[in-house]
Amino acid sequence: MNRRVRRKVAKKSKEKVGVPGNPEIGDADLCPDSNEDVDWTSLPDDTVIQLFSCLNYRDRASLSSTCKIWRVLGLSSCLWTSLDLRAHKCDPAMAVSLAYRCVNLQKLRFRGAECADAIIHLQARNLREISGDYCRKITDATLSMIVARHEALETLQLGPDFCERISSDAIKATAFCCPKLKKLRLSGLRDVSAEVINALAKHCLNLIDIGLLDCLKVDEVALGNVVSVLFLSVAGTSNMKWGVVSHLWHKLPKLIGLDVSRTDIGPSAVSRLLSLSPSLKVLCAMNCPVLEEDNTFSVNKYKGKLLLALFTDIFKGLASLFADTTKTGGNVLLDWRNFKTKDKNLDEIMTWLEWILSHTLLRTAESNPQGLDAFWLKQGATILLSLMQSSQEEVQERAATGLATFVVIDDENASIDCGRAEAVMRDGGIRLLLNLAKSWREGLQSEAAKAIANLSVNANVAKAVAEEGGIQILAGLASSMNRLVAEEAAGGLWNLSVGEEHKGAIAEAGGVKALVDLIFKWFSGGDGVLERAAGALANLAADDKCSMEVALAGGVHALVMLARNCKFDGVQEQAARALANLAAHGDSNTNNAAVGQEAGALEALVQLTRSLHEGVRQEAAGALWNLSFDDRNREAIAAAGGVEALVALAQSCANASPGLQERAAGALWGLSVSEANSIAIGREGGVVPLIALARSETEDVHETAAGALWNLAFNPGNALRIVEEGGVPALVDLCSSSVSKMARFMAALALAYMFDGRMDEFALIGTLTESTSKSANLDGARRMALKHIEAFVLTFSDPQSFATAAASSAPAALAQVTERARIQEAGHLRCSGAEIGRFVAMLRNPSSILKACAAFALLQFTVPGGRHALHHASLMQSAGAARVLRAAAAAATAPLEAKIFARIVLRNLEYHNIESSI
Repeated sequence: MNRRVRRKVAKKSKEKVGVPGNPEIGDADLCPDSNEDVDWTSLPDDTVIQLFSCLNYRDRASLSSTCKIWRVLGLSSCLWTSLDLRAHKCDPAMAVSLAYRCVNLQKLRFRGAECADAIIHLQARNLREISGDYCRKITDATLSMIVARHEALETLQLGPDFCERISSDAIKATAFCCPKLKKLRLSGLRDVSAEVINALAKHCLNLIDIGLLDCLKVDEVALGNVVSVLFLSVAGTSNMKWGVVSHLWHKLPKLIGLDVSRTDIGPSAVSRLLSLSPSLKVLCAMNCPVLEEDNTFSVNKYKGKLLLALFTDIFKGLASLFADTTKTGGNVLLDWRNFKTKDKNLDEIMTWLEWILSHTLLRTAESNPQGLDAFWLKQGATILLSLMQSSQEEVQERAATGLATFVVIDDENASIDCGRAEAVMRDGGIRLLLNLAKSWREGLQSEAAKAIANLSVNANVAKAVAEEGGIQILAGLASSMNRLVAEEAAGGLWNLSVGEEHKGAIAEAGGVKALVDLIFKWFSGGDGVLERAAGALANLAADDKCSMEVALAGGVHALVMLARNCKFDGVQEQAARALANLAAHGDSNTNNAAVGQEAGALEALVQLTRSLHEGVRQEAAGALWNLSFDDRNREAIAAAGGVEALVALAQSCANASPGLQERAAGALWGLSVSEANSIAIGREGGVVPLIALARSETEDVHETAAGALWNLAFNPGNALRIVEEGGVPALVDLCSSSVSKMARFMAALALAYMFDGRMDEFALIGTLTESTSKSANLDGARRMALKHIEAFVLTFSDPQSFATAAASSAPAALAQVTERARIQEAGHLRCSGAEIGRFVAMLRNPSSILKACAAFALLQFTVPGGRHALHHASLMQSAGAARVLRAAAAAATAPLEAKIFARIVLRNLEYHNIESSI
């Protein structure tokens, strides 16, 4: 991934000229403390060229366009000897525009078939190295054209993904066209025939490094004819005849290194190769199950030969390659890189070993075989960290990708192995990865950021990343013009933002704006970056302060744009989740209303409830639930078809996850606060699915279903529907047995609404026979309901404290009753004037049970400290509740519970009256 280039700005007249910072030099060296204006165009040419060399290609081209002098210097051939096009969409037109810079291009890295087709338009006749990945769609015709136009080619690498459409014909063309070829590494070929290998042996006399990796079939006999080969890898290749290999390849006169990792080679073939080959020094057989299963195999009897396997000490083995082992410490690869005296032969071996080890460890991490925990903890993590410090950029990238991969044990649930993650942290891996992320090379930036992102799933690693300045680095990378870099950086911020302690730091580092800008920048071309950016914003929006930052940065518009127009499930899910979290702070900021007022927001969320993806439906319903707390949003959701959509969602989620069930019922609960919506929900068939959800085994679903049924039961027509659809037994079960006090409370209130007498007139409509039948059924349901309402209220009473309270009006006695009776969560409920009025009227009901229930409910709504207690007290005073409460408290025939609860409510009203007058 690409490191953000730090810039200092010097004023010249009214212009601002950006000057690149160099990670090795530092800004202070470039611009000494001075009040004088600096003319950057007066710098010596070689200094400017050196500065240009520290920039990525995009920044290099941009800076060279600032003036004529720099334009000329920016075309210097030394700046364009290598080119990495992997992060760019390179078509023939772009290649033609680059051609005049690439006359002396020697090294090229590309990605994908489209870029491969464009390579010939660069007209880089002196090209020496070509390395490509994502090569599945590259054809024989494309490869043949590439090699025909670049006869000076010395290195050709295609992989590590499989080259499925490349056949022997194209490899044969390579042999004919590129006689100077020294290194050929290809992955995933279907068949490498004897004819092809013999053509390579005949025409490419300097071919010293061959890698035929993960191929389906390779002719072993023909490989024995490539007498020039020094290093040979057939890692991951299947269908090898190891008997033939062991009898032929030991005759290769120059073979120094052989890699048979991830194959089914056995101990006899390994033994024969090590004992009979006079030139072979290193045989790498990592992750070879047949070899590893032989407990009798000994590596110590092959003097002067090194076997690298999962059961060997890798660093100790590598140390044996050095003439003076006293110069090596624990990290052999690092010691070798620091040697002042260089040994060409040793350097060749170690360079090859770095490449094949990074490749094999990455492939092993990707397949994640069982039984390698001990290896990863004792050696694997340390080796990958050491390879990250290689001078080979490919090795560094692959090692970082290996670290990102080997810790993951479950992609779907973002689960990682904490032991492996913390092993990386213990070995100083976080600092190494962050240093790599600060590189100017974009490939290194993206892979390092990916590793940081995956490792940060572990809370301890996330803390270490934050302490090492990783949040600032990732926030900077998220602003990169390179989509791959920005995507991985956004993924890192997504994982870090899970921790509450990191949200503020991300906002302070400019992460919120960077994430919002990503959505606008890559809206039309990057599902991965959009999902990560929306996911990070969703986490940040869960924090009140950060949610305001998201809104100020234009996040509402960006997220609604995703919800409306993006078709990718992952993006839709995270966008809906982010909008839900933004709308969850209705008491402390205006984001709830802002989301509802954004054009198309509510319509988009309603539409997403019909998605085929459960996660999308769940988050969309959650967003509508939160938004429905705003009166204007509530009615707008209904106008956008929200009632019909959410009833349909509730009807379809009987077998869905508890999360979806909770949110579907919760959204209906929120909408049903409006009586018009409540009636519409009943008419649309919402009663039946809510009753079914009330029977859920999940506590959270109990609460939302009970809340929705409570609101629906306020309307007599809905109340009758609930009875007729079998809702009374479901509510009775909730009232008596739910683990949630809130669910039990709201179920009791729903039953109280249903049987306070208002439903009776609806039951009388119809023929005399029907009315009689309904009346009989209602009587039975009423008795059942009242019995369980009474039992519920009594669970919050204590005879001793009630007796004390009845004998004395002392505050302490009433406080003791209140403490026992209080349902903490009920303080979050907000009732309308009509609902409060109904409970006040219920205090006059002939039923002593309903009187007690009404007084109990009013107590919950007015307890000091409740979120809406003052609001409820005001409504009660407007309704003249004090007089009714005093009558209930003094009534000789009222139950003791009703009297005591009524007295407590009166005290609460007095408290709020005093509070409001202060």
